[in-house]
Amino acid sequence: SAEASTVNPVTAVAEQISDKGDIKSNPVQGTVSAPFPTTTEQTSDKGDIKNPVEDRASMPTVTPLEGNPVESSAELPALDNVPSVTEFSSSEGEVESNGSMSQITNVTQLRDVSPGDWAFEALRSLVERYGCIAGYPDGTYRGNRSTSRYEFAAGLNACLQQIERIIQGGQGFASRKDLETLQRLVDEFKPELTALGTRVDKLDGRVAFLEDHQFSTTTKLSGLAWMNITGATAGRDVQVEAINAASPDVRFAGRGADGRPIVQKVGNPSITMSTLAWLTFNTSFTGKDLLVTQLATGNGLSPTNQFASAGLFNTFGVPFLDQTAGPNNGFTEVVIHDLFYQFPVSNKVQLVVGPRVNWNRFFDNNAFTFFLTGGSSFNSNSTTIHDPINRGSGVVALVNLTKQFDLHLGYLGENNEFLPAAFGFNTSSDPSKGLFSGTNAITAELTYKPSSTANIRLIYSHNTLDNNGGVVSAEPIYGVADDGQGGRIKPATVNAFGINFDWLITPKIGLFGRYGYATTDITPSTAGRSGGKINSQAFQFGLGFPDLGKQGALATLSFVVPFDVLSGRRFLAAGGGDGGTQYDFEATYHYPITNNIAIIPAFYLIGNANNFDSNPTIYVGNLRAQFSF
Repeated sequence: SAEASTVNPVTAVAEQISDKGDIKSNPVQGTVSAPFPTTTEQTSDKGDIKNPVEDRASMPTVTPLEGNPVESSAELPALDNVPSVTEFSSSEGEVESNGSMSQITNVTQLRDVSPGDWAFEALRSLVERYGCIAGYPDGTYRGNRSTSRYEFAAGLNACLQQIERIIQGGQGFASRKDLETLQRLVDEFKPELTALGTRVDKLDGRVAFLEDHQFSTTTKLSGLAWMNITGATAGRDVQVEAINAASPDVRFAGRGADGRPIVQKVGNPSITMSTLAWLTFNTSFTGKDLLVTQLATGNGLSPTNQFASAGLFNTFGVPFLDQTAGPNNGFTEVVIHDLFYQFPVSNKVQLVVGPRVNWNRFFDNNAFTFFLTGGSSFNSNSTTIHDPINRGSGVVALVNLTKQFDLHLGYLGENNEFLPAAFGFNTSSDPSKGLFSGTNAITAELTYKPSSTANIRLIYSHNTLDNNGGVVSAEPIYGVADDGQGGRIKPATVNAFGINFDWLITPKIGLFGRYGYATTDITPSTAGRSGGKINSQAFQFGLGFPDLGKQGALATLSFVVPFDVLSGRRFLAAGGGDGGTQYDFEATYHYPITNNIAIIPAFYLIGNANNFDSNPTIYVGNLRAQFSF
């Protein structure tokens, strides 16, 4: 345009660093997660399952595993020494018997065999004589307590097998009296022995099937897939701060001859349909460690991005799961989403190390904004203040101080699968910048659990924002910052403070919210120009309604102010608007159809978009189908 030809443009960021896209782990601490369990494992990134799919997972922060996710056949217990058949929950294998027990459907219906019964004493005598222990780990028969008839039959079966081996092997002799006792016991417990044999045969078949068909003895595979239909509209054209307004995902910020940011107008986008899928491999080598490898692919380019100023791609009014997995927006390609290794160093401390650690798995979790079931927009899923990288290379320490206090500490250098290295991102793997000289985040979070239904989190971040192209465009900056005159700046430092809470007031009503405050230091590269600070705040509050309409459902209502500029607006080449304050209103309803399928409609209203109070209100609708396996 004629206006653009007169400017001294400051080339901003093509792929805006605010493009989140990470998963959270199970945000809920304690029993507060009970009202709204998820169907995934972890994976959980604004792009990652905590869980992914089974336990709000792949995501909680990951807790230590008690055993390998998939046991090898060598670790399966010997079926001959089943300690208690009451553990078999199948109702199959029903048997006929004399008397009242014509059909056995539940072992709890059976009376116990007490230590005073003749059968009890008879079996104990056989156990002592022939060494046919019933299979308890401590090697005792536990003859001082009552036992169920099925448990008793398991012990009797062990003695039958032992005496048979003795007779066949010629290793000893079973007396006629003992054989008569065995016969009487067999007659008395014939129904239970028959049912036991049926169940053991079925277990043998199931174990053989698992051994032949298991994916891995150390790795568990889970997946998530989404289908999105999204539309966005405004009453009239929307003002955006950008030189290039033709493409919503590649926009540059710049200033005109008068030093003011260039402003253009854009119209309504078309309705889109997109897909996104994650595959998560959770591997344990010791039963207490966890190697997470997550792959992702998708082609979402949400229509709301058409209304965004430079630096605001995938922020306001964009459903979190309506995204592309890689750096080339709209193109389907497979990328490594997460890659890290978590292991214990003591009973109370775990370390997470890796080249692609998801910040949102371990910080700023919330019971009502978990991306699979709760608040569903980018601005609602996590803080807009503390997280400039989303994923990075480095280490996170998870410290369990007491039952009520947890401490998470982390250092991550930027390595985000959503940002193209060609534009100066992914600095931790760039030899010219490396792990410590590019964009990075040092984060500390203290979680206090005053009760099983409430969590309070205090967060502090010290961030360095690399000066890609001489400007910065990363949280807490929502937009693009320069020296205020179109000139370059040095890497910016950020100090950010925040509080985050969720509280299940009643089983059906919850309250949640966040507040963050950040100071970003701006230092011009040009001598003689004065710098300063951009002070900003962000806040969110909302209500959650677990089990609304159906068990496992969750409805949320949320109000968000993602980037309120308190001072330093002159440094913003995009994102400052005309002095207004953008706000988002969101309503999301997660409705599970089955344990593996859910439908999630969502509605967003964006006022004062791009911080222009003269902009029209934007309305966004999204319908998401969510599949987990």
